[in-house]
Amino acid sequence: MATFTLADLVDYVRRAAGEDDEFDLDGDIGETTFVNLGYDSIAMVEVVVLVERELGIKLPGEGTGKDSTPKEFVELVNELLPASIQP
Repeated sequence: MATFTLADLVDYVRRAAGEDDEFDLDGDIGETTFVNLGYDSIAMVEVVVLVERELGIKLPGEGTGKDSTPKEFVELVNELLPASIQP
């Protein structure tokens, strides 16, 4: 993975919540908080744990909660990705 994208985040959210869960890419979700997209704190913890485990990073609490936006989450993950997997 060269960079972590919004599409990657959507995949992680779907995997953490289950394939039947709706996380719609229609419209601009980048600036909408996770809570307004229908995700609570527990759902976000599941996403954070999955991202940390699979990407080998440790995410801080800031920028990963239900009041953060997908855009903020993606930017944070990209800041923390090891240089060896970034372009």
